[in-house]
Amino acid sequence: MRAVVFDRYGGPAEVREVPDPRPAPHGVVVRVEATGLCRSDWHGWMGHDPDIALPHVPGHELAGVVEEAGAEVTGARPGDRVTVPFVCACGRCPSCAAGDQQVCERQTQPGFTHWGSFAHYVALDHADVNLVTVPDDMAYTTAAALGCRFATAFRAVVQRGRVAAGEWVSVYGCGGVGLSAVMIAAAAGARVVAVDVSPRALDLARGFGAAHCVDAAAGDDPAAAVRELTGGGSHLSLDALGSPATAAASVGSLRRRGRHVQVGLLPSPDGTTPVPLARALALELELLGSHGMAAHAYPGMLELVRAGTLRPDLLVTSTITLDAAPRALAAMDGAPGAGVTVIEPWA
Repeated sequence: MRAVVFDRYGGPAEVREVPDPRPAPHGVVVRVEATGLCRSDWHGWMGHDPDIALPHVPGHELAGVVEEAGAEVTGARPGDRVTVPFVCACGRCPSCAAGDQQVCERQTQPGFTHWGSFAHYVALDHADVNLVTVPDDMAYTTAAALGCRFATAFRAVVQRGRVAAGEWVSVYGCGGVGLSAVMIAAAAGARVVAVDVSPRALDLARGFGAAHCVDAAAGDDPAAAVRELTGGGSHLSLDALGSPATAAASVGSLRRRGRHVQVGLLPSPDGTTPVPLARALALELELLGSHGMAAHAYPGMLELVRAGTLRPDLLVTSTITLDAAPRALAAMDGAPGAGVTVIEPWA
């Protein structure tokens, strides 16, 4: 099969022929019809994830068709239209038994623990726990955005963030996750303040329901701007980019007893990130992490998509070929691009 491969961190990625994957007894091989280009893939390429072994094929948010199923798989067969969360759970550890598959103690992640979906085919583990059926009327390009950014944003806003109608919600970083969060929070009846350095990203955020937009490139303190716009601060704020500056600003945007949700990855040389804990203490803030969403939690989100309340299809702003993926991956350094780019490996 053809796949995007890199042989050293930060080095050139290229499309080349590699062996086709085979399914584990509990897994499947999926023919990849579409796969999202995510900033997490860039982090992996740069060497920020210790699970990656070289050479490596990135890609973790995908949709496609089951090509082959292992002997132990009972819930999937060739021809099924599927997607998966970016965390593939084992289904047997204490966390999985509690329904918390998104923090599975023996999780695997395509594109990180093993070769991913920037390829014609990808192997996925523990299919009976992780596969999610893609509705017949949903395009693969739309479904590819669900497993990481959209489902991640949905859980961060609705389940971890406990958004309520009428609340103020600030979203830092309007890439795929951030724009998803804007759309989901607005659909829940919240008033959203979107923060980004890109005018194009802020324009998209307005289109998806943001009541106000803050240009973080203007030189002013974005947290102070959010507090002024919201009359004292957000009830809920999300760092959807993942940087020390955006994490601190998100916390700084909150009103008393507000809730910060960290969604964007925060790699650092020593594994720590400065956070204004004195403010968290004085205002009794909640600081929460959110790490994807388990497959069993998808039906509620998919019902809102079917009803037209949520429109993840509108987030896809460009599609590219597999041959264009290496250049697009390298271009993700810095702020996220506006909207969602989806790779179609067979195009």
